[in-house]
Amino acid sequence: MSRTIILPLAVREEFVRLAEQRRVNMKLLCQRYGITAKTGYQWRRRFREGGREALRGHSRRPRHSPRQTAPAVEQTVLAVRDAHPAWGGRKIHAYLHAHGAGVVPSPSTITAILHRHERIDPTLTAVSRPWQRFEQQAPNRLWQMDFKGHFAIAHGRCHPLTVLDDHSRFALCLRACADEQSSTVQRALTDTFRRYGLPERLLMDNGSPWGHSAKQPLTTLTVWLIHLGVGIIHSHPYHPQTQGKDERFHRTLNAEVLRDQCFLSLAGCQRAFDRWRQVYNLERPHQALNMAPPISRYQPSPVAFPEILPPIDYGPDDRVRKVQDKGEVHFEGRLYTLSAALHGYPVAFRTAAEDGEFDIYFCHYWIKRIDLREPG
Repeated sequence: MSRTIILPLAVREEFVRLAEQRRVNMKLLCQRYGITAKTGYQWRRRFREGGREALRGHSRRPRHSPRQTAPAVEQTVLAVRDAHPAWGGRKIHAYLHAHGAGVVPSPSTITAILHRHERIDPTLTAVSRPWQRFEQQAPNRLWQMDFKGHFAIAHGRCHPLTVLDDHSRFALCLRACADEQSSTVQRALTDTFRRYGLPERLLMDNGSPWGHSAKQPLTTLTVWLIHLGVGIIHSHPYHPQTQGKDERFHRTLNAEVLRDQCFLSLAGCQRAFDRWRQVYNLERPHQALNMAPPISRYQPSPVAFPEILPPIDYGPDDRVRKVQDKGEVHFEGRLYTLSAALHGYPVAFRTAAEDGEFDIYFCHYWIKRIDLREPG
C-alpha cells in the first residue's frame, strides 16, 4: 500500500502549491514529502483541474452563487472575519478575490461592514501601523528563528519555536516545544531541513540555546548548524527589531491563535499551530507581499539535508588543531580558549595579512584572530 495516503489534505495542498513554482525540482520535492514522482504529478494535475477539493478525490461543486445578493455578500465577509478574527478589510478583500467570491466589495467597504457589525474594536484601529523592512532577494538566503514567549497550558508550559523565511515570510516551522533546550531545537530543525532543505544563513538572537557572548560564542546547536554549512548570524544585543519579521509573525500568531485560548496539552497546541500555519502560508493575504500569501514567493532550498554530517576538511596551508576539554586549543606553545561546544572538533589556524597573525576557523565560521607577537 502506498504510504502517501497518510499525508493530510493540508500537507498535500502545500506540496502542490510548492510544485507549481517555477524551476522546481519535482523529484527532490517528492522525496522530501515521501511520495513517488507519479503521485506528485498526479496531485499537481488534480489540483490544476479541480483546486484543493480535488486532492480529496471527490467531485468539486461551486463554492459561491454567481447571483449573490448584497446581504449574501455581507454574510460572506462576516463569515471570513469570524473564521479569521484578526483579518482586516484588505486581507478579507484579497482572500475573497483570490477564491473567486463573485462580487467582492472594496477594502474600505469591507472595513465599514466590519465596523457596522461590531467586528472591529475602534481602540485597536488607532494603534495599528504599517511595517516596512528590508528583505532578502530570494527564498532560503536567510531564515529567522526564535522562541515566542512561553505560555501556560493545563500541564506545564508551551514554548513556540518559529522559523520564518525572510524573503517570502513563509512559516517553515511552528513547533510547540516543552522547553528551549538545544536538543529540542535540533530535532525541530532536522524535521524542517528534511522537508524544505538547508538555508544559506540563520538569524537568531543572543539568548539560549543559540548563545553569542564572550563566554559562550558557540553552543552545541550552532556548532551543528555550522557543520551543516549553514551561516550563523546573531541579532544585535538589545535590538530585537533585527528579527522584525519573526517578531511580527509572533504578534500575528498571538492575535490569530493564542489570544483567549486555553490549551490542555502540547499536542493540542500543535494541532492548532498546524491548522493555522496552513492558513498563514497558503491562504492569508500578506500586506508586505502585495496581499499575496507567502506560498506565492517561496520555493524549497535545492540544498538537501545530509543525514550523515559531512567530514570537516581544511585547506593544505591551514594548520589544524583539535579542540581539547573546556574548549582549549594549543598552538605555537600557547593555549587559547575558544568554546566548550567545540570540544573534540578540529579547527584551522590560517595565516592572516600581517606576519604573526592567524585567523581561527571552524569549518567556514571565523572564530577569532590571534597575534603571536603579543605577550603570552
